[in-house]
Amino acid sequence: MRIRPSQPADADRLFQVWHDAVKATHHFLSAEDFAAIAGDVRTYLASASFWVADDEAGQPAAFMGMTGAHIDALFVDPARHGHGIGRALTDHARHHEEDGVLTVDVNEQNDGAVAFYERIGFVRFDRSALDDAGRPYPLLHLRRSISR
Repeated sequence: MRIRPSQPADADRLFQVWHDAVKATHHFLSAEDFAAIAGDVRTYLASASFWVADDEAGQPAAFMGMTGAHIDALFVDPARHGHGIGRALTDHARHHEEDGVLTVDVNEQNDGAVAFYERIGFVRFDRSALDDAGRPYPLLHLRRSISR
């Protein structure tokens, strides 16, 4: 597996990774919210930079977006869940930050993601009743000390 910066040509594949991962893990989303979020994600993918984890064939299998030491997005192709790709991306994040703490927000209803982050050392420090767009999907705010 290779981790590299995203390229504009990755956008369609990254959207497919996002789509498949959300369909596999976000059963709590209404169809209307999923469609609205999908539009936002297409815009986000076209305008932001990501770290991309390529599979053995050189195709994106996962991606992570960051703002400073905050993970904004981390999505892994569900066919690759449990293969260490998410851990590799979060480990990669620590090498690019200087403040000693890595943070992430995760949907409280996404049990698998919550368990993943807690398993790799993140702890809860706060909770929001709504997501960033004001929808009724609570967020857990997690942090992990970055060891170098």
